[in-house]
Amino acid sequence: MNNDIVSELSFFVLLAKLGSLSATARELGITPPAVTKRLMQMEQRLGVRLLNRTTRRASLTSEGETYLSQAVRILGDIRDMEESVSSSRAAPKGLLRVNATLGFGRTTIAPLVSAFSRRYPDVEVQLQLTDRAINLVEDAYDLGIRFGELPDTRLGARKILSNQRFLCASPAYLKRHGAPRLPQDLAQHRCILHRQNNDTHSTWKLGKGRKTETVKVHGSLSSNDGDVVLGWALDGHGILLRSEWDAAKYLDSGRLQVVLADYTLPSADLYVYYPSRQQQPARVRAFIDFLAESVPAATAPRKKPSPAR
Repeated sequence: MNNDIVSELSFFVLLAKLGSLSATARELGITPPAVTKRLMQMEQRLGVRLLNRTTRRASLTSEGETYLSQAVRILGDIRDMEESVSSSRAAPKGLLRVNATLGFGRTTIAPLVSAFSRRYPDVEVQLQLTDRAINLVEDAYDLGIRFGELPDTRLGARKILSNQRFLCASPAYLKRHGAPRLPQDLAQHRCILHRQNNDTHSTWKLGKGRKTETVKVHGSLSSNDGDVVLGWALDGHGILLRSEWDAAKYLDSGRLQVVLADYTLPSADLYVYYPSRQQQPARVRAFIDFLAESVPAATAPRKKPSPAR
């Protein structure tokens, strides 16, 4: 592939992004007729029309859509190839786009990004926090940081932290309503529901040995914010399903107690995941290694929580 083809692909990606011949001309520092001529030469060489042009806007034809998607992929592969070759000797640098969940991203990942930036000042980090499901490729993120099962098995991933889930409640709630002895007892209790994405938040799965029981729970309080539901549990409003990372300090202090301690729940291990590639830029590898080093270190040793009695 010669430089003329790479330049042509880059030109078309820019044109499609801006959606205007005049805007592309301004961006490239050339005249609008020069942009039109270059586009026409591409279309003549390919034998198809790539854009529908008007005086104000340009829209992609179906052939243009196909050409654009392939151009973006090819340019990305070229960039990754060059970075993988040069990164073996060069220090990490360039733009790194990271997505993490709101609460954990704010309290834990943001401070780690600060420390990472001091170690690697030539890396520009853009941290986006959201609890919604994301598509790393379509949303153009280099890395996603999430608890629980991976959203797409086609992605590459690295486990950063083991993280158990518990059912827990405050001593005040358990004094008033008693502690459940069996999973089916949960149907008679007030449960606090954490609504996340499209997860089945009101269905809890509890395992013991080889047997798993699925329980439909109910409650008058629910929220999509983890800190909010944790606060309600501390206030004595019901039984909550929460992870070790979020609840450990309250379990250690006794403000919350584990219920149904003999049963296990699906884990909420922490993963960093990324588009599966043979070679990763140095900045991506450096950030993943930094997380693997720093996140467990930020987790204080914790004793095993005591069950409710």
